[in-house]
Amino acid sequence: MMSSVDDLDQPTPGFMVIGDLMTDIVCQIPGPPTVGTDTDALITSHGGGAGGNVAAWLAHRGQAIHFVSRVGTDSFGDVAVSLLTANGVTCHVTRDPALPTGTCVVMVTGDGERTMMPDPGANAFLAPADLPEAEFIATRHLHVSGYTLLKSGSRMAGLAALDLAQRRGMTSSVDVSSTAPLLEVGINPFLEWTSGTQVCFANAAEANILTGMADPEEAMNALLPHYDTVVIKLGARGSLAGRRDGQRAATPAVSLDVIDTTGAGDAFAAGFLIGWTSGKSLMDCLLPASVLAARAVGGVGARP
Repeated sequence: MMSSVDDLDQPTPGFMVIGDLMTDIVCQIPGPPTVGTDTDALITSHGGGAGGNVAAWLAHRGQAIHFVSRVGTDSFGDVAVSLLTANGVTCHVTRDPALPTGTCVVMVTGDGERTMMPDPGANAFLAPADLPEAEFIATRHLHVSGYTLLKSGSRMAGLAALDLAQRRGMTSSVDVSSTAPLLEVGINPFLEWTSGTQVCFANAAEANILTGMADPEEAMNALLPHYDTVVIKLGARGSLAGRRDGQRAATPAVSLDVIDTTGAGDAFAAGFLIGWTSGKSLMDCLLPASVLAARAVGGVGARP
């Protein structure tokens, strides 16, 4: 039976999430913008950033969350942090005295597809010194947004977190996050940085880049030597997952009206990790993950 979005999951020992914290300026337009003139839009402001979104969805499902990020000393930073703390997230957020809080302009067309134009601001310089080392304990699971690793200024913080988690006996996961910066960084460096991480999330395009294989199942199998569990997000076609021990599962997407696809992958990752850290089967991880992703695309903005 399909998991309900209204039944709270049983709390796990907890999560630590590291990643971007942004202000999303969402511009909803019926179709492509008219270049060189005005295009009427409905514009709203929302909490965003891949790391912040995962943390928000985990907290929404009743999980204990420690979130690590970097924002400016501006009012955007005040709001970004307060939105998470109000929902029960414990924030370890460094205030950058020189750089502003990250902002992303998100253009959403009538079909729900989004185009993002991010300015990472302070996120781009998250430092190893920003990590709350005392909170890295074996009972917690670490999730690192790929953006942290793909940006040169924050990369050392992401690598330090993965290394510390391994030394402290924590499980960990990474989301590849974006194709363009992945191509800039290169396949081999990314695989070298993240190999040994227990769970890797990628969409079909990211998996194709990492493996050179267009077939998602073949790409998943090619990635399994690097990770214990690989999850491939296929959007409207659903998702599939595999474990190195041979376990496989696939599920279709939950059918709902699509309003805004922003944050769907972040919601999916949160739903999957709650099941994975509880020792559930891959199918029992994918189903609630798909439900949360559907809930994300059914409204405006990336958060619950």
